Amino acid sequence: MCGISGIFDTRGTGTIPRDLISRINNVQSHRGPDENEVHLEPGLALGHRRLSVIDLATGTQPLFNEDGTVGIVFNGEIYNYLELMQELNDLGYRFRTRSDTEVIVHAWQAWGEACVHRLRGMFAFALWDRKHQTLFLARDRMGVKPMHYAWLPDGSFIFGSELKVLTAHPGFVRDIDPLAVEGYFSFGYVPDPRCIYQNAHKLPAAHTLTLRRGDAGRPVPRPYWDVRFTNDNPIKLQDAQAELRERVRESVRLRMIAEVPLGAFLSGGVDSSAVVATMAGLSDEPVNTCSIA
Repeated sequence: MCGISGIFDTRGTGTIPRDLISRINNVQSHRGPDENEVHLEPGLALGHRRLSVIDLATGTQPLFNEDGTVGIVFNGEIYNYLELMQELNDLGYRFRTRSDTEVIVHAWQAWGEACVHRLRGMFAFALWDRKHQTLFLARDRMGVKPMHYAWLPDGSFIFGSELKVLTAHPGFVRDIDPLAVEGYFSFGYVPDPRCIYQNAHKLPAAHTLTLRRGDAGRPVPRPYWDVRFTNDNPIKLQDAQAELRERVRESVRLRMIAEVPLGAFLSGGVDSSAVVATMAGLSDEPVNTCSIA
């Protein structure tokens, strides 16, 4: 878990105070105790609180490409980053780190907005392309990682992993959304894309949002994936069992890539027991587990 934040001046290239981005970034310090970094340039501020999991030595964010024209703040993990790294190497892109973060930067250079179709994992990121004056936000298919954003009265755009990032900005207007209140009492939470405040939004799962400085109007999120349910794929029980085992094995294997100790929560149910059993089959060492009682 990491925390990302940022401010984007959509109308110009004014100066954003360092103490402002530092303050809003630090309200989510619990998300990333290992590193605290910010990046400033005219009309843009990016912040990142890091919990180190992959590439502990060189995975500091915000992370930029070689010439400093494309940068990113990223929360999550890209499970197929090693395969993508090899593919991007073959296309001529050179890596300075061994992090999954840099894979997204070069994936944007190679494939643009379509890069999200190549990513397998849980993620929320904001990518800045200076040459095209473009800020690109994306959230993973299941919405595992959060992304909140808001438009401020002066035309600025602010985003962060948590709602408190937005409310920490002095320009944010805290008007309650009556429909969000209704949703909370109906469901016990506020469904996407609403937040409890009218001026705040959640980027929906499997959506992207592209902002270009100088464009008129406010862009809307666009979907890049959805679940398809069909009845035209009959399968025998034995084949379904075999496929389920293989998919669980592959999913667990991908999530065991880390440079820090791994563990699993045991709830006593079928799900966690299956995950731990699969981990044990994939590891030469005993699996660390913990339970809450």
